[in-house]
Amino acid sequence: MIVIANKTYRICLCCCLSLMMTTAIGASIPEDSDTIVVDSLLPTLTFSQPQWQHPDSVKKPSFLKKVGKTIGKFFKEFTDIDTTYIEPQRFDFTAMIQNTNSYEVYRVNTESGQSYAFAPEPSIRIGPYFGWRWAFFGYTLDVRNIHVSHGKTTSKQYDMSLYTSMLGVDFYFRDVGDDFKFRDIDLGPGIDASRLEGLEFKGVKSTVKGINMYYVFNHRRFSYPAAFAQSTVQRRSAGTPIAGISYTRHKLSVDFERLDQFFKEHLPDIEVPIDTALRFGTVKYIDVAFTGGYAYNWVFAKNWLMATSLSVGLGYKRSSGDLKEHGFSFRNFSFNKLNIDGIGRMGIVYNNTRWFAGISGILHVYNYHKSTFSTNNLFGSVNIYFGVNFGRKKEYRWMGKKK
Repeated sequence: MIVIANKTYRICLCCCLSLMMTTAIGASIPEDSDTIVVDSLLPTLTFSQPQWQHPDSVKKPSFLKKVGKTIGKFFKEFTDIDTTYIEPQRFDFTAMIQNTNSYEVYRVNTESGQSYAFAPEPSIRIGPYFGWRWAFFGYTLDVRNIHVSHGKTTSKQYDMSLYTSMLGVDFYFRDVGDDFKFRDIDLGPGIDASRLEGLEFKGVKSTVKGINMYYVFNHRRFSYPAAFAQSTVQRRSAGTPIAGISYTRHKLSVDFERLDQFFKEHLPDIEVPIDTALRFGTVKYIDVAFTGGYAYNWVFAKNWLMATSLSVGLGYKRSSGDLKEHGFSFRNFSFNKLNIDGIGRMGIVYNNTRWFAGISGILHVYNYHKSTFSTNNLFGSVNIYFGVNFGRKKEYRWMGKKK
């Protein structure tokens, strides 16, 4: 508010600033003037108003573009890592030699207390592997279970695991035929069956096939590939919760007529009563389980890593059996029940980005229980490996040059 010639005028802040600027640059105002012309001092302001558009005229991204953008963000998460914890692979190619040892045990139990544990001889495989970026190929030869007369093994085993920062997948197929031996047997009180342990029994066959998928929550700082695929290097210790789902089909066949004959041959002085609940031909069951657990990578020295992981699953099992004894009800083998399963992993690896070596293992445990009959299946493998990375990626080639 300014008083000029005994009159009061209200002017805006812009007017005040304009007056001050005009005075600062030397503009003169007559002292005897009763009025001041200020319109030439006011700045000219121009405001542009946005043009209104009808919502229907605005071009929206197509459905395919939205889907593509979403998928792109999803796949970006696979490689989104915290480089202070995880060092990415610097090379395009990998060569490795690996020894794989596989194990399997089936245990059959009855309500009366009889139990039979069957297990084949562990398979020992060795062979070369070659990798290009994310693709890895290899071949292993079973050096123990080759039958010279047939030129092939009686068992077939395929195991494959895919590890990414965020997701992991295990595929497995195991078909073990007539290579089982008694590992432990309990025929009841008063019967010494220890002399049967280690003897080969041709009356057992088993098949296991399935898939296990899991999600790694802390995938930016925790790396499964660093421990089990050697495609990254864990630089700082980190842990993470994991959750997933698995689907498995099991099939167990036991020839108890052959088992009767086996007992008569090796225990001629003892009459062995086989529990009626075990006199089936084949038991099949499907296992669908939701799993959850925790994994931890411990960097205990430079370039060294120890990894542990344990997942426990609540599995829903549906099964059926073919009975050969008319006096036993088929309903006893139609199970719809929840059981606890488990998957464990452990590994120790040395990796300086160029050379790597280590040992790792994975173990699957499946349980199938009913009051009159139950089975426990345990199988897994242990890998011992040594390899080298070469062919430095373009973005890391400067690191290989000597200064």
